[in-house]
Amino acid sequence: MIKFTATKVALLPMAISLALLAGCGPKTVDPTNSTANNSANSSAITSDTTVSESEKANTLFEQIFMESVRRNPARLTRLGIKDDYDKWQNLSEEHYQAGLMLQRDQLARLNNIDSTKLDDATRISYLLMQQNLQQSLDDAKWHLYSYPVNQMFGVHTQVPSLLINQHMIDNESDAAAYIARLNAVPQLFKQLQQQLEQRAEQGIIAPKFVFPHAISASKNIITGAPFDTSNDSTLLADFSKKVHKLEITEQAKKLLIDQAKVALIGSVKPAYSGLISYLQTLEQQAGTDDGVWRLKQGAEFYQHALNRTTTTDLTSEQIHQLGLDEVARIHTEMRQIKQQVNFSGNLQQFFVHLREDSQYYYPDSDQGRADYLAEASRVIEDMKGRLDSLFLVKPKADLIVKAVEPFREKSAGKAFYQQPSMDGTRPGTYYANLYNMRDMPTYQLEALAYHEGIPGHHMQLAINQELENMPKFRRFGGYTAYIEGWGLYTEQLPKEIGLYQNPYSDFGRLAMELWRACRLVVDTGIHSKKWTRQQAIDYLVENTPNSVTDSTKAIERYIVMPSQATAYKIGMIKMLELREKTKTALADKFDIREFHDVILKNGAVPLDVLEQLVDEYIAHKTTAI
Repeated sequence: MIKFTATKVALLPMAISLALLAGCGPKTVDPTNSTANNSANSSAITSDTTVSESEKANTLFEQIFMESVRRNPARLTRLGIKDDYDKWQNLSEEHYQAGLMLQRDQLARLNNIDSTKLDDATRISYLLMQQNLQQSLDDAKWHLYSYPVNQMFGVHTQVPSLLINQHMIDNESDAAAYIARLNAVPQLFKQLQQQLEQRAEQGIIAPKFVFPHAISASKNIITGAPFDTSNDSTLLADFSKKVHKLEITEQAKKLLIDQAKVALIGSVKPAYSGLISYLQTLEQQAGTDDGVWRLKQGAEFYQHALNRTTTTDLTSEQIHQLGLDEVARIHTEMRQIKQQVNFSGNLQQFFVHLREDSQYYYPDSDQGRADYLAEASRVIEDMKGRLDSLFLVKPKADLIVKAVEPFREKSAGKAFYQQPSMDGTRPGTYYANLYNMRDMPTYQLEALAYHEGIPGHHMQLAINQELENMPKFRRFGGYTAYIEGWGLYTEQLPKEIGLYQNPYSDFGRLAMELWRACRLVVDTGIHSKKWTRQQAIDYLVENTPNSVTDSTKAIERYIVMPSQATAYKIGMIKMLELREKTKTALADKFDIREFHDVILKNGAVPLDVLEQLVDEYIAHKTTAI
């Protein structure tokens, strides 16, 4: 087992009450109760002073969380809160600077809390919030080091994505808010262009390959009726479908739809047309050097990003070497499976065989896509029935499987997960990108479903936001290394209870882990070692069974999201290391369900905090033995 030390967040007292480990079980979340459910482990509190200070702290956590959330109407909608339902977020520089002032004030209010008088659970939340606020202030130095429009995400795709997937229409008022948002797109895009211009002045422009993707995605939004005479556009189809479900008169429905058409033609189309025109101009300034090393202080920024993403102090060189070592190890395991299935060629030839043979793919047809989604749903349902052997607690929110919508499938990632609404009425969603069925081999279907669905992201993120005794900033926040580390860890977990019986599926599991190991190599290669985009693509094609198009999209993702891809493997390695440490210490008293409780019921935390929680659990169990 590869070991490393996570030292970036050495904040917690060495003694953490075991009440934290046992007292954060999920209960039904009441989003209207802002403070009553936030005082943790009151039964363990013996001092009126401690109660008072802990209650004061938890009340402040709630205030700070809601102050921050209410600055972003889009985030409110994602949480299922219909306040400011007719507005978009404010992208202006003035709004950003006002946010920094607010965070300084929040930090000052937090520092007025006497942390020595807090119960242990509240003290952890206090220290994490303190760190979050301070890091956000420290990050201001780098706030322009991003690409607000890229092929993976951005305001241009957020508009239809949020309206379609999160803006529910339960009454005429909701429909009016939808129309108001359509009419507000020009102001939103004006601010977006100002952000792009501000970055361009500092030489921070997305690489040239990004622009055709972003322009194409933007054109897709203004294609179809009422923009032309073809079928309804994505937004009109969504709005009409939702309005037709309302229990109102046909005349009222027609009026709303007509108002939406006016907004689409008069506001949405000119906004997108203007953005497309600007992106075409900006494209002429873009270059083909893809790594952030090319930016002023680029090396310093990248190391900063790695520290934030991994919650460790690993250098880019250490991460690069870790990736090379993991790639070599996984290749060895893959060769064993290659021999098991009696393939006579070498590993690279086996990769080509898996890449090119049609037997490993569903047909590129509507039926093929439907069959893929049906099988992914079956895999998840089967796993649901096995959870009791691995977990003591399960999420209350439901999980559904959907294909990525046509308007963004060409440029979106291979698969991703969307959390449930805060009240649980909107289920969690596993999105599979079925644009190119050759990017979704059947031998990887199981591992992908486990990662994005159950026992992966849905298990962790849904439980996390259902933890009633956890402050909202922790239930709806997170750390990438923890969240994605858990996702990758849970790809391996089913094998340990007898799944992946088909050797090709087990090979697919290894292929998914290999993919994340290669990320350590190519992410650091691109952003630190000055690898070209093509050099990084070639590395993936040579070392994995994934297709050229899959590899290309992946590298393009890593280019616009520096460091993010390193989180998966580093988080997984730490979780496996901690599990092995626990098994060794507890021997026959080790219970995988209790171990997972320690991981999940404390919410997402930095990796060194996770280690402290596990160490405290081990100490408690050892004493009990």
